[in-house]
Amino acid sequence: MRAITAALALAGASVLSGCSSYALIDSMPAAIGGLPEAVPERPAVQPAYPAVHDMPPTRADTPLTDAEKKRLREDLAASRERAARQAAANPDAPATVGTPASGTARNP
Repeated sequence: MRAITAALALAGASVLSGCSSYALIDSMPAAIGGLPEAVPERPAVQPAYPAVHDMPPTRADTPLTDAEKKRLREDLAASRERAARQAAANPDAPATVGTPASGTARNP
């Protein structure tokens, strides 16, 4: 019974020492379990926890309307067709805009 009581007391002491101040651990030599010599000093004031429940401010920009999206899609299609017509009209011209130079690596 005494052995069980001593084991429980030892376990309780080790659990409570985990909640103790870190100043005790900082002052222990490295040979008996303290911090190594090259560890930087702790900050004097602990940083505040991030505000995880705060919502970001509302955006100033409004999303595009369906008419604006349609207009942008049409503009993109028109510019693609225009580029294709220019490439077909002059096939010998090097395509320098938007293509990598020969011998350079592309980012996939």
